[in-house]
Amino acid sequence: MVASPAPSQSSTDVVVIGGGPAGATVSTLVAQAGHRVRLFERAHFPRFHIGESLIPETYWVLQRLNMLDKMKASGFVKKCSVQFVSQHGKISEPFYFTDHRPHECSQTWQVLRSEFDKMMLDNAREHGVQAHEGVRVREVLFDGDRATGVRVQYEDGTEEVVNAKVVVDASGQSAMIGSKFGLLEKDKDLKKGAVWTYWKGAYRDVGRDEGATIVLQTKGKKGWFWYIPLHNNIVSVGIVRPFDELFAGNRDHETIYNEELDNCPEVKRRVLMGERCDKYYATKDYSYRARKSAGDGWVLVGDAYGFLDPLYSSGVLLALKSGQVAADAINEGLAKGDTSAAQLGKWREDYNRGMDRMRRLVIEYYEGFSFGRFVQRHPHLKGHLTDLLIGNLFNDHVAEVFPLIDELKAERAAAQPTAS
Repeated sequence: MVASPAPSQSSTDVVVIGGGPAGATVSTLVAQAGHRVRLFERAHFPRFHIGESLIPETYWVLQRLNMLDKMKASGFVKKCSVQFVSQHGKISEPFYFTDHRPHECSQTWQVLRSEFDKMMLDNAREHGVQAHEGVRVREVLFDGDRATGVRVQYEDGTEEVVNAKVVVDASGQSAMIGSKFGLLEKDKDLKKGAVWTYWKGAYRDVGRDEGATIVLQTKGKKGWFWYIPLHNNIVSVGIVRPFDELFAGNRDHETIYNEELDNCPEVKRRVLMGERCDKYYATKDYSYRARKSAGDGWVLVGDAYGFLDPLYSSGVLLALKSGQVAADAINEGLAKGDTSAAQLGKWREDYNRGMDRMRRLVIEYYEGFSFGRFVQRHPHLKGHLTDLLIGNLFNDHVAEVFPLIDELKAERAAAQPTAS
C-alpha cells in the first residue's frame, strides 16, 4: 500500500474558513490593514444561498469594504422600506427608512445572494486576500488550546497545512469550531422552519414601494410569509412556522407550501399573478448562538457564531457586523502581539447586546406585537422602532421601546377572557 504524500506546509497571518459575507468581510478588513490572509471556501461561486434582503445598517460596513460603488452599479432592486400585513390582510403604514434618516444610507438593496456573495469575495481578492474556492478545510489544528492553523484538501486530493496566527471560523451553519467544542446552544423559543420558492411575474408594488420587504401573517398568526422582490422580475416568497407544525404529517414541500398559501390569501393573490420558476427549498431549526466567540488564536463570525430568525432580515447585517468587529480585534491583536481569547473576542458583549435587541423584537412579533398599534399609541417613538428595523441595534436609545412594548403586552393579556 502506497502511503499518501505528506501535506505541504505554508504560513500566513490569518486563515479564514468560508467565503460568505462574514468571511469576505473579515478577510477584506484584515488585508486592508496589511496582513496576509488566506481564505478557503469549499464551494465554487456563484452558489445558491437564501437570505436576500439587506437592511440599511449594512451601509456602513459596505462603505469600509469599498463595496458601495459596486452595489450602486448593480442591478439589485433598491429597498426603501418594510411593511407588515396582518392575518386579516390589513396592511400597515410603511416604515420608510429615508423619512426617519434622510441620508443615502437609508436606501439598501434586495440582493440575489449568488451574485452578492461573489461580488463580496471578488472584492476581498481586490484587497489582497488570497481566496481559494473548491477547497475543503479538513481540520483546524491546535497546540493545546491554541489554534495554530488548518489542514486543507484541494480538489485533486492534495493536502496542505497552513499555519496561522489567527484562524477565523466563517464556515456558516457548519460551524467547524463551534461544533468541535460543543459551543452551539439552540434558542428554545425560536424553533422555526421555512419552505420557500421563487416566482416570476408575481405582483410588485411601484415607486419607492417597489423594493419593500413585506411580512405577511397567516391566519391564526400561526406563521408568516416573506415577500422579497428581486431583479429580473423574480420574487422570493417563503413561509416560516414552528418547525414541528410546518413539517408535521410527512408532507412534501410542495404540499406544505400550497397549504400555507391557502392560509394567507394576500400572498396567494400576489403570487398567482406570476408563475413559479424554481424548486421548493426547506430548512429547519433556525436560531442558535455559541457560548464563546473566541479562543486563543481563533474567532467565530457570522452564522458560525450565531443565527437569528430571519423575520427582520438581519442575517447579512449580523454577518457583516461580526466580521467587522472581529477584524478590528484581530488587527489590534496582531499589532500588539496578542491573539488571546480575551483580545479576539472583546467585541462579544456589545455585539450580543445588539443581537438580543433584534431577538426581543422577533419574540414580540410571535407573541402578538402590533407595529401599527404601537405607533398609534406612541407616535413619537416610531423613529426608535424604525431604528430597530434599519438595524441600528447597537445604539442604546432603541431599548426605550421595550418597556412600552411590555405595557401593550400586559394590556393584551388583561383583555384575554379567563377560563371559568
